[in-house]
Amino acid sequence: MKTTRWLAFCLTLACFLLLLSACHKTQQQQASDRPRLTTKTTMRDVTFHSVSLNRDMQYRVILPASIAAGQKLPVVYLLHGGGGGFRDWSNYSDVSNWAEHGLILVMPEGGDSYYTNAVKRPEDRFEDYIVKDLISEVEAKFPVKIGRSSRAIVGVSMGGFGAIKLALKYPDLFVFAGGLSSALDVPSRPFSIKRISQWRGHRAIFGAWQGHTQHENDPYLLANSADVARATYMFLSCGEQEGLLPANRRFAALLAHRKFPYEFHSGLGNHDWNQWNGWLTILFQSLSEHINTRS
Repeated sequence: MKTTRWLAFCLTLACFLLLLSACHKTQQQQASDRPRLTTKTTMRDVTFHSVSLNRDMQYRVILPASIAAGQKLPVVYLLHGGGGGFRDWSNYSDVSNWAEHGLILVMPEGGDSYYTNAVKRPEDRFEDYIVKDLISEVEAKFPVKIGRSSRAIVGVSMGGFGAIKLALKYPDLFVFAGGLSSALDVPSRPFSIKRISQWRGHRAIFGAWQGHTQHENDPYLLANSADVARATYMFLSCGEQEGLLPANRRFAALLAHRKFPYEFHSGLGNHDWNQWNGWLTILFQSLSEHINTRS
């Protein structure tokens, strides 16, 4: 009898501690969520059910505070980096400035997925979630223009990899793709005992070394075989103090060799939001030259 009561007490205590921990985590997220909105923009957080992932997912939208009845606007999908979340772009950059100028900005949750359909986690179909579920969800719920000419995708680090890879695989979806400090070499990074945990995480997504899934998600291989006549315009940047600089320079050289429409920038900076935020003016200026902003 005493044993039963003791077990019941332990279970009750464990449930209470889990609930307390979840509430504390939620409070921490709310306390650290400080979006940099301008007075001429507004923000909405949305939860929707992703068929590809078979679960509810969140995304954040920043759009002009005033949109005329019947007006449709171009849309830019902004992908966060590894270890981040859908709030990052709004909290750590001044990206809302460009929503003032007639853009709808969409920031989806991507976990640590590399925006790829994972091999060893078949329930994590994050590529399909972006290109099938999210785009149709946004177009049904917000006043965005439909079609390639009015749709762009941009990302930082892991998100830069995702933006460039998805543009290469689906050139008919995006007219412009931007990658800031893109982790382009992730699928083809060789094994390192110093980074064995990272290696295991990458292999869970990209599958066996030099296998089919790795190859079909490798930006270098995709760029080497792409139809350049159909290619998305690409904007690339990387800090000169970053370990990712050689990989980005090698990718830019491949684009130049194949005569892709692209631009590549490098300058002083580390792998952080200070550097990425500094590139936004040039990036959105380039984007405005390629995306359809006509009503």
